[in-house]
Amino acid sequence: MITALIVLIGIGIVGWGYWKSRPNGQLGLYTWLQSVMLLLPWVIFFGLFSAGMYLDLTGMLVLFVASTAGYVVLGNKIRTIAPEELAKRAEALIKARAEVDAPKESANGSKNSSESPTPLTAATTDVETNSIVPIPDEDLQLIRGIFGLDTFFATETLPFQDGVVFNGNLRGELNSTFDKLTVKLAEQVNDRYRLFLIENNDLRPTIVVLPSSNDPKPLTLPQQLLAVVLFFVTIATCLETAGILQGFDFYVSLNRYREVLPIGLGVISILVAHEIGHWFMARRYDVKLSLPFFLPTWEIGAFGALTNFQSILKSRNVLFDIAIAGPAAGGLLSFGLLFTGLILSNETSQFKVPTEFFEGSVLVGTMARVILGNAVQNETVNVNPMVILGWLGLVINAINLMPAGRLDGGRIVQAIYGRKIANRATTATLIVLTLVSLVNPLALYWAIVILFLQRNLERPSLNELTEPDDTRAALGLLSLFLMITVLLPLTPSLAGRLGFHI
Repeated sequence: MITALIVLIGIGIVGWGYWKSRPNGQLGLYTWLQSVMLLLPWVIFFGLFSAGMYLDLTGMLVLFVASTAGYVVLGNKIRTIAPEELAKRAEALIKARAEVDAPKESANGSKNSSESPTPLTAATTDVETNSIVPIPDEDLQLIRGIFGLDTFFATETLPFQDGVVFNGNLRGELNSTFDKLTVKLAEQVNDRYRLFLIENNDLRPTIVVLPSSNDPKPLTLPQQLLAVVLFFVTIATCLETAGILQGFDFYVSLNRYREVLPIGLGVISILVAHEIGHWFMARRYDVKLSLPFFLPTWEIGAFGALTNFQSILKSRNVLFDIAIAGPAAGGLLSFGLLFTGLILSNETSQFKVPTEFFEGSVLVGTMARVILGNAVQNETVNVNPMVILGWLGLVINAINLMPAGRLDGGRIVQAIYGRKIANRATTATLIVLTLVSLVNPLALYWAIVILFLQRNLERPSLNELTEPDDTRAALGLLSLFLMITVLLPLTPSLAGRLGFHI
C-alpha cells in the first residue's frame, strides 16, 4: 500500500508538471520531459515493488544511466531552442500589454489633452493628498524619476511601512524591466533604498520601495555565542549517539573514545557538508548567511541546523538554489556512504543490526534488499559502519526537507510555488507531525521547533514575480519525493513482500 502510494505521488507529480508546462509550448514540453527523466527511475523502481518485483543492482544502474543520458540530451535541446522561444514570448507579452494599456492611456489623454502628462505627472496626480509617505520628498521625487513608458507606468503612490508602494502598469519583459529599474534606483539614491517587484492583491505587478535600513541584521554577540555553544553541544550528542549505537554510554565510559570517534565524527561531517552546500551557493550569489544554529539530539546526533539569510535575495531562483544546495550536498554524501557501506557489508562486518533497522525507511529498506539480497531474511545483519552513517545522514537531511516555514523544504516550496502554497504546506506539515507524534515523540519535538522557530516564511525576494524554471521545479519535487521515501517506514506487509521476514 505504501509503495503504491509513492508510485501514485510520482505519477501525480509528472502529471502536474505536464499540465503546468502546456502553456509554454515546445520549450515547456522539453523541460517537462526533463523532469520525467529525473523521476522515471524511482517511479519504475517503486512501481515494480508494488507489483511484487524488484530490480537488482545492475538494473538500477542501467535505469539511472539511461535517465541521466536522457536528461543531458534534453538539456542540450532546450539550450538550442530557448533563445528563440523566449524572444517570441517576450514579444507577445509586450504586444498584449500594449493592447490592454492603450485604451487607458487614450482615456487619460482625452481628459488632459492640453497638459500631455508624463509618467511622473500621472504618478504624482494620483497620490492621495491625505497620505503621508514616510520617505523624504526629495528622495521620493528621485525614486519616481526611475519610471518611464518603457519600464513601469506608475499610476498610484501609497505609503507602506517606512517605504512606499507604486501601483501601475509593467511595460516590457519582466526580468529586463526589473534590472533596468534596479540600476536606475541605485543611480538616483545609491544604496539607501531597495526595490521589490511583487504581486498585489489584484494579482498585478506592483513595486515596493523600502529603506535599506530594513535589510536583515547580522547576529548579535549573544546569538553568535549561542551558535558556537550549540555546535559544541552537537559534537557531544553525536559522540553519545555513536556510543548508544554500539551499546554503551560514552559519558560513562570515556576511555572508549576511540570506538565512538568514527561514527561521531562521520555524523558531524555530514552536518558540515550540508552547511558547506548552503555556504558555497550563497557565496556564488553574494548572499550572506548567519552562523548555523545546530539542533542537538541524543537519538541521531542532531536534527540539522537553522541558518538565516543576512542579505536580501535577488530572486526566487536564488532562494531555491541556496535552499537545495545543503540537502543536495549532505544527502549525496549520505547516500554515497549508505551505498558504499551496503556494498562492503559481509558476514565479518563490524556492526550487527536487527533487520528492523532497515524497515524504518522505504528507501533504505529497498536498497538493502537489492544489495544485500537474502541476508535481510536473518534476524540480524552484519553491516559496515558506513551503512549506519549513511542512514543517519539521510534522515537528518530528509528532516530538513520537510515543506515547512524556513526549513530547506519550506524554502524550496516557497521558491517554486509562492508564498500562499508555502503557507498551506507549512500548516499541512504541522498537522502531519502532530498526528505522527502519537506514535513517535520525536515528531512532536520537531513540530514544536517549526511552530516556535521556523514557521514564518522567508521575506520576499527583490524580484518575487519571476518563477523558477521547470528544471528547478523538477529538482525540488524530486527532493521532496525522496524525503518521503526516506522518512516513510515500511509497512509489515511490504516488509514481508520484500523478504525481511522468513
